[in-house]
Amino acid sequence: MLVAMQESCVIVSNSMTTYKDLTPAPKVDKKTLNKMVWMSTMLQASFNYERMQSSGWLWAMLPGLQKVHTNKDDLAASMTHNMDFINTHPYLVTFVMGIVLSMEQQKMDIQTIRSVRISTAAPLGGIGDALFWYTLIPITAGMTANMAIDGNMMGPILYFIIAFGAEMALRYGLMYWSYNLGTKAVSMMTAHAKEFTHAASLLGVFVVGALISNYGGGTHLGISIPNGQTVAEDGKTMVDVFINIQEYLDKILPCLIPLLFTLMCYFLIKKKNWTPTKCIGLFLVIGIVGAIFGIWGGDYTPLVPVPWNVVA
Repeated sequence: MLVAMQESCVIVSNSMTTYKDLTPAPKVDKKTLNKMVWMSTMLQASFNYERMQSSGWLWAMLPGLQKVHTNKDDLAASMTHNMDFINTHPYLVTFVMGIVLSMEQQKMDIQTIRSVRISTAAPLGGIGDALFWYTLIPITAGMTANMAIDGNMMGPILYFIIAFGAEMALRYGLMYWSYNLGTKAVSMMTAHAKEFTHAASLLGVFVVGALISNYGGGTHLGISIPNGQTVAEDGKTMVDVFINIQEYLDKILPCLIPLLFTLMCYFLIKKKNWTPTKCIGLFLVIGIVGAIFGIWGGDYTPLVPVPWNVVA
């Protein structure tokens, strides 16, 4: 009997296109909005490949939905359509939450709410990736990692403060801003989304280049080819002469090998649809094979005899 009642409720919820109680609800209080902000940090806790972040989304939206929908059928219908597929950037999700909550408060048409939710969430994924994964996080990690390498314990602490501080500031700010603006926030975001994403992507590429220059020096060739002998400075002693391949490459472009590896990785992921795991495996094979034949620089003896010397 209970199962039959639950199934009938789901059917009714799915068939509803408008809410039964169309009276706009009072504005949601700050305590509830703050609670939704913190609950939004669990957006990806129940991530799945069928509906992506839908479970975490509904979990974060639930306090607000319970405030605006006093009718149980309306609440059931709202919870049902808020379990639809959604995938957006976790740091920017409160922007979408504020807009949807505002529309739920006004008891707008269910299909309209669904459309706005999907159309708003999708572009935020690309914008968030450009802002955080390709810009803020690499820059912050690059600076604080150097501090940690030098033995400064403020490195990881500063990283946490900047990364977590930026995340929570955005979560709070976007929640209140978008909730107060309502549907106006959608047009404001999409008006310059393309230019904003392009600018952030350019900055991300610049940062990647700086990271290659800063950390790529460890990947270099160790091939030193014998090239006869010459007279030493004392004019009497004969010394061996070697051609260091890496020195010639550095004259062309410093950190050329790491740059080529980065471009190769980009090509494989972008053009050949490789996964990052495959790229890591490829680099592992290149590293092992190169060490066996004495190609990479370092203080070791190649497993295979080679006609050149290996230098660090």
